[in-house]
Formats: sequence, structure tokens, C-alpha cells
Amino acid sequence: MEYTSGTSTWRSALRRIQGALRPAVRRPGRRPPSLWSWLVPVVALLAGLLFTTSATVAHGTDLREDRTPQLANLIADRQRQVAAAQAQAAALRAKVLAELDQQGALEPDVQAEQQRAAAQLGGAGLVAVHGPAVTVVLNDAPTSPEGTLPKGATPDDVVVHQQDVQAVVNALWAGGAEAMTIMGVRVVSTSAVRCVGNTLLLDGVLYSPPFTISAIGDPKALRAALDASPAIAAYRQAVAAWGLGYEVRQDADLAFPAYDGSTDLQYATPIR
Repeated sequence: MEYTSGTSTWRSALRRIQGALRPAVRRPGRRPPSLWSWLVPVVALLAGLLFTTSATVAHGTDLREDRTPQLANLIADRQRQVAAAQAQAAALRAKVLAELDQQGALEPDVQAEQQRAAAQLGGAGLVAVHGPAVTVVLNDAPTSPEGTLPKGATPDDVVVHQQDVQAVVNALWAGGAEAMTIMGVRVVSTSAVRCVGNTLLLDGVLYSPPFTISAIGDPKALRAALDASPAIAAYRQAVAAWGLGYEVRQDADLAFPAYDGSTDLQYATPIR
């Protein structure tokens, strides 16, 4: 057996005790997997699945293709269909009237009723007329090349609305208008002013601004009625603020066509 000096033995023992009391030092190694290490592959897998599905559905076409031209063509096609249907209806009405005239020549009672009805055609807007007239033109505010709105304006502030057209129509009737047209279409008792967005719907046909309203009557009285209308005064404030269009002109003699649309009345009935 080999012995060492006492000093060396105690020092070795002290170092062993100190080593036992020190906290264990973790040896460098791999960190435990984090949440992102699992999410990244999953996200990549889902993205690949999405791209594959889009390519399969598109069949080589652009899924984000602008459909505006297609919608414009559809609207134009529907307008042509409406115009063709209106022309056909007008031809049929003319045929019916011709047959009624022929029948009236043979039946005195029928002829008497036809004469009584003919006396009411002018007031109903079914006869062409002409005379001095006042025309009002309403238009949207012009847009800047960048498409920006005037400072403080909203999109509704810079377009002509249904109530603006209706205000002109009401004022002209109040001023004693004897006959009226909107966009060249004769206004009758069943005519309705409706706007779809910034377009005007009249007898199934859409019209874009500027909107033209003409009335036959005393020009002085018609202009006075326009100036006295509170609704038109509010519109003219928007004209000054946002640049909307408002034009009033006078014609010495303006011709209006007869109304050639349907005169059938349609009304709602309660559900029982």
C-alpha cells in the first residue's frame, strides 16, 4: 500500500467535495423541438395543396380575371332584348288599333267609344305634341385624372340621385307643364323615376348621366317653379360645393313623341 502526504490527501478530498457541491453543467446538445418546427411544414403542405387546387379548378385560366367586360356585354345584350320587345309590342298595339278602327267603321257604338277615347289621348301622353319648352340637364361631377374626390366629399356627393331627377320633374309639373320627357321618353301617369347606382331606369332601359328632362309649357312659369323648389335649391348647393352639373335652357318649339309603351296597370294584391 502506498501512502501520500497528509496535505495532498486533504486537498484532493476538498476538491472532490467542492466538485460535488457545484451544480451540474449541462453538456451542449440539441434543443427540444419548438412549436414553429412543427407549424412550418404544415403551412407549407397546406399552401401546396391550395396552389394545386387552384390550378386544377382554373384549367389554365386566370381565376382573378376582370369580369367587367362580360358584365357590360350582358347589360348591353339585355338592353337590346328590351328594345326589341318594346318594338314588337308597339307593332302589336298598332295592329290592334288598326283593327279597332276597322271595326269602328262597321259598328256605330264602337266608333262613338273610340271618339270619346281619342279625346283623352292627349292628356294621357299618347299623342305627339310640340311647343315652347324648358330643358333641365343634370350631370355627375367631373372626376380628376387620378380618380380622387373633391376634398371633404363622399362618392354619394358627386353623383345625381333619384331624388334630384324627381325634384326637377315635380317642379316642372308644379310650374304647369303640359307634357314632359325624360331622356326623350314621354312621361305618363304610370312613369316612375328609379335610379340603379348612378344610372336611371326608365321603362326597363338604363340611361347614364347626363340626365335630360324637358317640359312643354310657359317657359317663364316653368323657370319660376324650378327656382322656387327647395329640393332643387339643395341640389344647387351641391352643384356649388362639389361641381355637379345643372343646366337650364329654353327652346322656342320642341317636339315630343307620343308614349308608345305599355299602359297596362299592375298592382299588388294582399296574400290571403
